[in-house]
Amino acid sequence: MPFSPPTCLVLCLIFSVQQAHAQGAAAIKQGQRLWQQRCTDCHALDTDETGPRHRGVFGRRAGSIKGYDYSRALKRSQVTWDARSLDRWLTDPEQFIPGQNMDFKVSNAAERAALIAYLQSLSAPGVGKPFTQPVQTPRAAPGRQRQ
Repeated sequence: MPFSPPTCLVLCLIFSVQQAHAQGAAAIKQGQRLWQQRCTDCHALDTDETGPRHRGVFGRRAGSIKGYDYSRALKRSQVTWDARSLDRWLTDPEQFIPGQNMDFKVSNAAERAALIAYLQSLSAPGVGKPFTQPVQTPRAAPGRQRQ
């Protein structure tokens, strides 16, 4: 029995939503894997280490965790972390906020998107828009230093 056009539209929308949810879950899982591989030398989720804690970073103002010794540049930056600012930060922290202390870069846009999806999943529901498309930025050489 053929489906009517409205029924086909509804089925297509349901399929699209399910597919987007599955892609989002896969990005979060990939981001978690990348975070564990690349970020845990300096960061933890719930405690400040060499770098500040990452849980709840979405919607947080840069340099705002009380008691953490941020660079003067980061404290004065007026940046609030969201998908776009995190993408710029991970692409090249020094270019984004000159004078900051982190020298770790993620040159691959898909990997940045996955890391950002994971970090967003650790924030309060509804904080920030889903990060589905990486911002096009120039490639940067990898490096590492404290934030």
